[in-house]
Amino acid sequence: MDADMNRRAFLGTVPLGLLSACTSESRPVQPTDPRVREVEAARHGSGRTHAVTLTATEGRIDLGGPVVSTWTYDGTLPGHEIRVRAGDLVEARLVNRLPADTSVHWHGLALRNDMDGVPGVTQPVITPGQTFTYRFIAAAPGTYWFHPHTGTQLDRGLYAPLIVEDPAEPGGYDAEWTVVLDDWLDGTGTTPDEVLAGLRGRGGHTMSGRDGRRLGGDVAYPHYLINGRVPAAPATFTAKPGQRVRIRFLNAGADTAFRVALGGHRLTVTHTDGWAVTPVDTDALLIGMGERYDVLATLGDGGFPLTAQAEGKSGSAFAVVRTATGDPPRPAAATGSVIGYSDLHPTAAAMLPAKQPDVVHRLVLTGGMMGYSWGIDGKPQIREGQRVRVEFVNTTMMWHPMHVHGHTFQLGTTGPRKDTAIVLPGRTLAGDFDADNPGQWMIHCHNAYHAEAGMMTRLGYQA
Repeated sequence: MDADMNRRAFLGTVPLGLLSACTSESRPVQPTDPRVREVEAARHGSGRTHAVTLTATEGRIDLGGPVVSTWTYDGTLPGHEIRVRAGDLVEARLVNRLPADTSVHWHGLALRNDMDGVPGVTQPVITPGQTFTYRFIAAAPGTYWFHPHTGTQLDRGLYAPLIVEDPAEPGGYDAEWTVVLDDWLDGTGTTPDEVLAGLRGRGGHTMSGRDGRRLGGDVAYPHYLINGRVPAAPATFTAKPGQRVRIRFLNAGADTAFRVALGGHRLTVTHTDGWAVTPVDTDALLIGMGERYDVLATLGDGGFPLTAQAEGKSGSAFAVVRTATGDPPRPAAATGSVIGYSDLHPTAAAMLPAKQPDVVHRLVLTGGMMGYSWGIDGKPQIREGQRVRVEFVNTTMMWHPMHVHGHTFQLGTTGPRKDTAIVLPGRTLAGDFDADNPGQWMIHCHNAYHAEAGMMTRLGYQA
């Protein structure tokens, strides 16, 4: 079944009461609404099409020693990177050879609503044996990625980077490396579904720190990976001494924040979640699930450890940067200064125009480990053209990386543009965005287990 047939089928599943309500002035803008197509048609397109086929399949994957049974795209971990230029039409045909329903969410992209990949909200489920073709313009350059939005499938091997290049970007670097971080347990004697059932059955188990910096989690993982490899068989990036490299960091983990550092080097942060910031130097980065950071580093002469410590947990991921022969480097602690959101400021081109919000939505994050139940108190309704402020109020004792689909929000008046941001225990985090992408969009915690246990709501446009 192709995408058009799927959309027609999905329209047929909209409840009759909702269809009848669509005659009122306050009707919701559905993914199939003509306005969604109009906004997509107005995006700046390059005229180029990038076609790719993704086959979601089950099989055995070598992590660099441990061999596990899991689900992946095309039998690789991570999946093959999709790289396009801003304005290109992405045409991604998904073939589902899994024993379960699935979908693909294009994380961080402001794309057309009916291609966002959320079953039951923007499309029907993609059943075993079925195909679905996603077609959308990738308008905004940046570091993005894709993964399922179905159950706990994010904590398997179904993920890959999506890089949208900016043809107008000045560059200023000699080489580029995409680094995908992950926590791994699938096929090691358990599955993500079994882990979720265990969390619910025993009321959860937390390793979280309470000092506001040590961001622990609910799940102990046997492996932490960089680009699909365990520390004993690390991925290696090779360059020449003195070269300037752009590293795109992407946290594809389900329950783990990583503290990342490149031994012997300072990192210059240039982008977060795809949006440019005024360059700022740091020793290390703290990256929550779903977040991305682009950095520049001028490489020394030798071999250097890239270490990603599992924050608040025991263990780390490890890779090697090599510019000369010699003994391989050993893992080293990710120490030194760590930047926070308050240290990041958007470039003039990335900053939202100054404007007071037309509407403020207060979303209260609720729940706890007892019974392992999480939630969001609030269902924001907005209208196209509004400046919207979303306030995430964390009343829990856990930290939550909150993700907004289809939009990027600015933290404060001079903070970075983000689509995923960490909300610490007992804190409130506010973000502003312009309502310029109509449809029905999800807001949720990017801890896969918190989201599946209820920390998810809908951001709905009204006509």
